[in-house]
Amino acid sequence: MPEVRLVRIKQELLSENRNLATEIRSDLARTHTSLVNVMGSPGSGKTSLILALLSRLGQKLKIAVIESDLDSTVDADKVHAAGYPVVQLETGGFCHTSAAMTEKALEHLDAVRLDLIFLENVGNLVCPAESDCGAHLNLVILSVPEGDDKPLKYPLIFRMVDAVILGKTDYLDREDFNTDQFWGNVRILNPAAPFFEVSCRSGSGLEPLADWLYGMVKKEHK
Repeated sequence: MPEVRLVRIKQELLSENRNLATEIRSDLARTHTSLVNVMGSPGSGKTSLILALLSRLGQKLKIAVIESDLDSTVDADKVHAAGYPVVQLETGGFCHTSAAMTEKALEHLDAVRLDLIFLENVGNLVCPAESDCGAHLNLVILSVPEGDDKPLKYPLIFRMVDAVILGKTDYLDREDFNTDQFWGNVRILNPAAPFFEVSCRSGSGLEPLADWLYGMVKKEHK
């Protein structure tokens, strides 16, 4: 009787995705375009953060946005209204943006004319961290109302990102959120990533984040 052959579908798919993601990074690097992947839970403030950064970087850099959602064009409509090129990815049942999805979206953007592309990933703290979408920088935003225990519950996403953003800090006086405990847990998982505390409503903390991102983009272009 022939032996049973084991085919590890997940491993093969992840390998294919990683290879394509590497190609995307290389292709964008040749056009001096940086792809920034913004991750976070639904309602964490991803779109508000991107819009705030657009208003602070749009005069210095040529920017476009890829919006990735299960359905609807709600967030893409906001970016379009702000005057920036935007592509909506409707993922259907997929809970993350894969490299193949990124590649498809990039077909509708003129990367040669862009310095920076924001990718707003599908809202959750699990799947996006497991799938390389081809980004040069990965950011995660957690809002104060979500609670300070999320690094303990979802360690992978905090471990793999290039920067951690605490959003909706204007809620700190209304929520039982321990910032020292939160940042302490993040630091254990990711000692190198810079931290930023921001409020898109008040504008607090956004300038340091925009300055850091601008510096990273210019560094990628050298």
